[in-house]
Amino acid sequence: MDKVYDFVLLKTEAYLTKRKAKKLYEKQNKSLKNEILGWLDAIVFAVVVVLLINLFFVQLFVVPSPSMETTLMTGDRVVVSKFTYGCEIFPEGPKVFSGRMPDRDDIITFYNPTYESRGPVFSTFSTMLYMATFSLVNIDRDADGNMLEKLLVKRVAGVGGDTVTFENGYAQIKASGTDEYVDERTFRPENGYSTSQQREIEDSTYTSYNALGQLNGMAAEGLTQSQVPSHLMNDYKNLDQSAYFTDNYAYNLNIYEGMRKADPTDAEARSNHVQMSLGIYVPEGSVLPLGDNRDNSNDGRYFGTVTEDRINGRVVATFWPLSSIKTLLDK
Repeated sequence: MDKVYDFVLLKTEAYLTKRKAKKLYEKQNKSLKNEILGWLDAIVFAVVVVLLINLFFVQLFVVPSPSMETTLMTGDRVVVSKFTYGCEIFPEGPKVFSGRMPDRDDIITFYNPTYESRGPVFSTFSTMLYMATFSLVNIDRDADGNMLEKLLVKRVAGVGGDTVTFENGYAQIKASGTDEYVDERTFRPENGYSTSQQREIEDSTYTSYNALGQLNGMAAEGLTQSQVPSHLMNDYKNLDQSAYFTDNYAYNLNIYEGMRKADPTDAEARSNHVQMSLGIYVPEGSVLPLGDNRDNSNDGRYFGTVTEDRINGRVVATFWPLSSIKTLLDK
């Protein structure tokens, strides 16, 4: 009888021990599962909050190019106000709580008119990832790994009703309601606007630079060196051949000028020259953005004006690097 009792007791203890261990294991697993779910819930909530902040309040942005130097340097991280001009429901989507149009001299971010999208799904995902990681992760890159410029940052140089032309690289502004052009070197300080625009090409260089454009335009029409005007050849000879020039607007204008002179029947060259000579008219509801680093900027001179719905926000401050922290509301 004692053996039966001992056997039953042994089996009971083994069963209870196994049951207790099972419950402890289930409790531990349940606790780990709850812990993981808790972290996932917190992460998802944080991502959603960050995205909402980026869409409706402020967005962090990395300056991709030197076009705004020395106001903004390549790699500077800036704060972009999203509610100043209206908040997007989703990236590149319609705006709600529509704000005001940008004022002249505002520094804005806007969607690059020359950006080639890889499709709406990738575009939206890459933008959301960029926002959710506070601009730290950008998967929108070319084959060489270079960051593509979906967003550009420039200064508003022209507003609705303005007409802007360019002479030797400087903007000539005929403001809305006026009938004469004023050189920006006069227009800006007289009206209290920023004078941080910088140039790399000296004014005196344009005589030779313009001659180069006209000679290339004439060559495109089939003229030989012996057929082109001698004064153009003389002007061209004074050009510093080692220099690198980036004022493509002036260069292209003079190419069309040379083509027009070489062949007055070339209607396309004549039309392009007239269009560029007349300048850029800024319709109501649009702005003309230009870079402060005027000779190294892909801006409105080449892709035209930008409509209100393509404007992403207003740059209000830089926050990185620490040595560059500043407000830009009065720049």
